[in-house]
Amino acid sequence: MKKKIAYWSPCLNPVGTVKATINSIKSLSIFKNEFESITLINASGEWDHYESKLVGDKIKVYNLAFSYFKFLPKTGLILSRISYIIISIISLFPLIKFLTKEKPDYIIVHLITSLPLILFNLLPFKTKLILRISGYPKLNSFRKNFWKYSDKNIYSVTAPTNTTLDLIKKNKIFKEDKITYLPDPILEIKEINKQNLDNSVLDENLSEETTLISIGRLTKQKNFKFLINAFFKLSEKYNNYNLIIVGEGEEKNELLKEIVKLNLQKKVFLVGYKENVFSYLKKSKIFVLSSLWEDPGFVLLEAGYMNRIIIASDCPSGPCEILDNGKNGFIYKTDSLSSFLFEFDNLINSDKHTIKQKKINMKKKCKEFTIYNHFKILKNILN
Repeated sequence: MKKKIAYWSPCLNPVGTVKATINSIKSLSIFKNEFESITLINASGEWDHYESKLVGDKIKVYNLAFSYFKFLPKTGLILSRISYIIISIISLFPLIKFLTKEKPDYIIVHLITSLPLILFNLLPFKTKLILRISGYPKLNSFRKNFWKYSDKNIYSVTAPTNTTLDLIKKNKIFKEDKITYLPDPILEIKEINKQNLDNSVLDENLSEETTLISIGRLTKQKNFKFLINAFFKLSEKYNNYNLIIVGEGEEKNELLKEIVKLNLQKKVFLVGYKENVFSYLKKSKIFVLSSLWEDPGFVLLEAGYMNRIIIASDCPSGPCEILDNGKNGFIYKTDSLSSFLFEFDNLINSDKHTIKQKKINMKKKCKEFTIYNHFKILKNILN
């Protein structure tokens, strides 16, 4: 009997979870025809912006309520939490109706997971709930106790990295046989190869051999202010290098001021959000990740697949695992200028064989995060 699958993942911003959600759905629809339906729940209109992509990928969307997403605040810790609360309140009864009427065999929940967990604790749905942990969780006492209480109503739990997997097991929150390592489906090889044909990039005439690139939302997490200041110090020794930062976010004005303050207008370029980052990656030599935390760090894998050499912070929890503690790239201590400059020197002074081997190692690691590998693991969970 064919199964009905539903996805619950209300995203406020174009974060990595958006790609992970869409690619997870695509993985089921591309590689196996044993599902009656695979539905993405559009809670507040948060998926309206991706309509053309969803239609192109033949992803079925269920509009839970009216579209009010555009009126919700998207940035700031407090304001974003208010948005999550609003979505939860308005979605409460429509989600009950969906689960009661549509009766999916499984619902895979990503973000705002507290709402479906509360409902499954209160009501006897026949649907099996899969809790997909999307990032490195902050295990405060409330979350730990809430998850432990909810364990009996959760069919399966997935972790995106082995680091997160170990954390969950160590704290004995869920029954161990429920927990599975499920790498996010970050890399869709056919799509990457297609996007790689796009040669449109910066107007600036930058040399690939002397260009550094970093990608991510312009937020505190990504630590771009540190990167800009580190690049300023770097330029004292390597003055022919340039830095491209791809992304949008609330710290944009602050970062622009920092660039002007350090007189780096002709060296550092904020190019905004780009749907296709691969056209930028192929025009650069070194990918830099300066984050304060990641799990696992989608752009690391995209850069690795594009054969860029990587230098990344040792922030929790993804980079060290993905870079295999330095075998697949260079790692510096988070937020440490001296450590960054030291590792950058190591990178520049490394012989060709060392660089080539790190790239090869990284390429092998990337295979864990393909759509096909994600499908193989997820299929076993859904059986």
